[in-house]
Amino acid sequence: MVRVIVDVMPKPEILDPQGKAVLGALPRLGFTGISEVRQGKRFELEVEAADDATLAEIAEVAQTLLSNPVIEDFVVRVDA
Repeated sequence: MVRVIVDVMPKPEILDPQGKAVLGALPRLGFTGISEVRQGKRFELEVEAADDATLAEIAEVAQTLLSNPVIEDFVVRVDA
């Protein structure tokens, strides 16, 4: 079995209130030097093989189900 990762993140121009909340909490917890936080989603899919056809199908799944293409970008990658 092969693990394929789909990372979904808000597009750069989209506000990320969850990321801003984390960023605001960091200094109160003593963490400094972090200037931006963006929060996204990670999906792990187990497949028989990570060939081109399977990765194309996973990209279609990510486009139609795992992400909102209007406000989110996604990346499909094979876990090494």
